[in-house]
Amino acid sequence: MSDVFRELLKKVGSGRHTSKDLSRADAQTALELMLQQEATPAQIGAFLISHRIKRPTGEELAGFLDAYEHLGPTLPPLPNSPRVVVFSVPYDGRSRTACVLPLTALLLAAAGHAVLMHGGDRMPTKYGVPLIDLWQGLGVDWTHRSLADIYHVIGQSRLGFIYLPEQFPLAQGLVDFRDQVGKRPPLATTELLWHPYQGDHHLISGFVHPPTENMMREALALRGTHRFTTVKGLEGSCDLPRDRKAILGVNHPDQEPCWQRLILSARDYDLHGPEVPYSSTAALLEQFHAVLNGQSCELMPAVLWNTGFYLWHVGGSASLHEGLQIAEDLLINGTAKKTLEHLQQSLSD
Repeated sequence: MSDVFRELLKKVGSGRHTSKDLSRADAQTALELMLQQEATPAQIGAFLISHRIKRPTGEELAGFLDAYEHLGPTLPPLPNSPRVVVFSVPYDGRSRTACVLPLTALLLAAAGHAVLMHGGDRMPTKYGVPLIDLWQGLGVDWTHRSLADIYHVIGQSRLGFIYLPEQFPLAQGLVDFRDQVGKRPPLATTELLWHPYQGDHHLISGFVHPPTENMMREALALRGTHRFTTVKGLEGSCDLPRDRKAILGVNHPDQEPCWQRLILSARDYDLHGPEVPYSSTAALLEQFHAVLNGQSCELMPAVLWNTGFYLWHVGGSASLHEGLQIAEDLLINGTAKKTLEHLQQSLSD
C-alpha cells in the first residue's frame, strides 16, 4: 500500500462537505502512483469513484496532464515544424451516431494538414465503436507500431495515431478499473485534453457538459496551451451536429479577445438534416467507402460539413464556403482516396 497515495485519497474521498481539492503537484503524484500501480487496486478504485463524485478542478486536470507528459509517449516536432491538428475525443467511442472523424482527418491530410489522434480499443463505460476499429476497416492498422513508426508515418502521410495499448501501456493498465467502477472517471476528461506532440499544434477537444468546458479551459491555461478549440459535438466527439446548432469555443493566442464563442448552423449551408445513426461498424464502413468514391450517400453531408468547417478553422481556406468546396473537390477528384492509399503504403513500408 502507498502511504503517500493514502493521504491523497483521504483528501478527495472525505465526502461532499469535507473533501478537498488537490494541488496540481498532488494531482500529478496521485495519477503517477495509479499509472505505475504503486497504489493498490482498492486505493485506485476508491480514488477514481470518489474523485468523480467530488468533481475535478482545472488545476487537478493540469496535474493529471503533467503525469501523462511525464510517463506517456510524446512525438517530437516534425521537420519544418508544421502545425499539427490534434483531435481528442472520448475513448469509449460512439454508439448512437455515425462517426466521420477518420474521413475528416483524411481530407485534412489530403489538403496538406498534419493530423494526430489517440485512443484505444473498445472501452468502458459505453463500449462504443472506437476510432481504431474504423481505421482498421479502412485498411489502416495503427496497432503494433512503435512511436518511431508513428513519427515516420505522420511525417510521410500527415496522419498519425497514438494507440494506447502499444504506446502507453501504463494508461491501458487502468482500463479494467474503469470497467469495475462503472462510471467515467476524471481520466476521461484528461484524455480530451491530452496532446502527445511536442511541436506547434492546435488541440481540438470534444465535450458534452458545459461545466467540463470551463475545467478544460482552466487546465489548458495552466499548462500554457493557448491554441485550442472545444466542440460540443455528437456524443462528446469533435463531429459537428447537423440537426442543431454547433457550439464551439475558440482560444486563439493571436486574436482579441483570445477566447471566443462560435455558433454555426448547417442549415445556413444547406447541409442540415437528421444525424446519421450508427447501426454497425460494417454498415458505417460501407458508407465510408462510398464517400471516398465520391458517391452521394447518407453520410456525405456530414463529411462535407465537418471537413469544410475544419479546413476553414485551421487555415486551409479563406471561408467556410470555400472549405466546403475544397472538401467536395478532394472527394470527387480522388485525392482523398489516394491519400488513404498513400497512408496504407506508409504503414506497410
